[in-house]
Amino acid sequence: MKEYDLTIIGLGPTGGTLANLIALSGFSVLVLEREKSFYPLPRAVHFDDEVMRVFQTIGITKNFLKFTLINKGTKFVNSKGKVILDWPRPKKVTENGWYPSYRFNQPDLERQLRKQLKKYKKVKIQQNSEVKKIKNFKDYVKIFFTNTKSKISHEIKSKYVVGCDGANSITRSQMKTKMDNLGFTQKWAVVDLILKKNKKKLPDRTIQYSNHEQPATYCRNVGKRRRWEFAIRNKLSEKTILSEKYIWNFLSPWLKKKEAYIERKTIYTFESAISRKWRKERIFIAGDSAHLMPPFMGQGMCAGIRDVSNLAWKITYCLKNKHDNKILNTYQSERFSNVKEYIETTMRMGEFVNAVENTQITKNISSGNDGIKSMQSIKPKLGSGLGEKKDKRRGKIFPQFKLKNGKNLDDKFSVKPILLYSSDINKTLSNKFNSIDSRNIPGLLSYLNHFGVKAVIVRPDRFILSSIKSRNSFKKFLKKNSNFLV
Repeated sequence: MKEYDLTIIGLGPTGGTLANLIALSGFSVLVLEREKSFYPLPRAVHFDDEVMRVFQTIGITKNFLKFTLINKGTKFVNSKGKVILDWPRPKKVTENGWYPSYRFNQPDLERQLRKQLKKYKKVKIQQNSEVKKIKNFKDYVKIFFTNTKSKISHEIKSKYVVGCDGANSITRSQMKTKMDNLGFTQKWAVVDLILKKNKKKLPDRTIQYSNHEQPATYCRNVGKRRRWEFAIRNKLSEKTILSEKYIWNFLSPWLKKKEAYIERKTIYTFESAISRKWRKERIFIAGDSAHLMPPFMGQGMCAGIRDVSNLAWKITYCLKNKHDNKILNTYQSERFSNVKEYIETTMRMGEFVNAVENTQITKNISSGNDGIKSMQSIKPKLGSGLGEKKDKRRGKIFPQFKLKNGKNLDDKFSVKPILLYSSDINKTLSNKFNSIDSRNIPGLLSYLNHFGVKAVIVRPDRFILSSIKSRNSFKKFLKKNSNFLV
């Protein structure tokens, strides 16, 4: 029977990112994908700076950037055409080292993820593979699957299994856990188009049309791609709503039929839900398998990428050392509250689009001199998990600094945490630790001084594990956690 370090079920953006993250450490990975190829049409169209930083870690940004568009932000417009809320995304590099918001075409991302995976000899991808059963044992998991083409059944062993297999997850079903509905369920039509020629009168950013009778969304996507989404308010059949006549009538305020062709049209049920359990012994779920949210913030795929960024280094740690229930349990405890805040904010945004204009989307809203309210992006910290609760920096994102030689600090800790310290405590250090003196990183000493700390320990997912105020506190940390830094 074949054995693998990790088996991933599902090869969408979440599964593909996880496979790349685990492959960085040289472990064997099997990816089981039900479909014969990736879906060639648009689905997810947005990601943010935090996610781009993960893409940087796995090494696809150089080739992928040419397939992206910097997103200028979102405006909410009422039925009279008046801007009632602005969510700008300034073209300014953030602490993560990238622009705040990007547009993309999902097939382009999936090609890059798969292309990168081909570089790893220990990564195996099996298409046409339908998982039938997943069974936990003490030191491994057994996966039973069938090739949908040949009808031949297979059985393999894996130290860990992660289900990135979407809303109808077989992995979640095998774990016998349920999704809790958080209260938002609406049917929307989604129409993706490609312009036959550039149409300058179309908005160059996302527009949310807050209208009780016909809530709608317009997305400026990559190249000549554009997307419209609209809520289904009447009792018309799905066949009627997706008919050419109905769609072009809806689009008539913006486009004529001769100006574009429809690439994709479908109906989605926008939902908000979260799984009660994300782990059962050596089996995990991530992405849409673990949570669902409406698309108004463009955070659905981003949440899945954050999941696997959190989980990958913890599984890697267990593969390098030994199985550690304590560290693996922090996957759900850290991610659950983070993603729930995104879901709840997205739900409130959905209410706003549905013309419930008194909805308070987020506390990050201020009024400008022109009277128009402006919203800032949320950046929730991790939930309780690794590190001390009383540490105010713990669980927050760490900036992407550059070294004196111009290289990115991120390249120094892709697979294990790193200690960044001031010269005040370097006498206590051992060469065996993954560490860098602040004198080699312009701006780091000012950062440490600003928060009144002598050092920080940063995890491979770029979140702060611990901030250290003195030599004594550093010695105490080492007694409990030195294995993280070796």
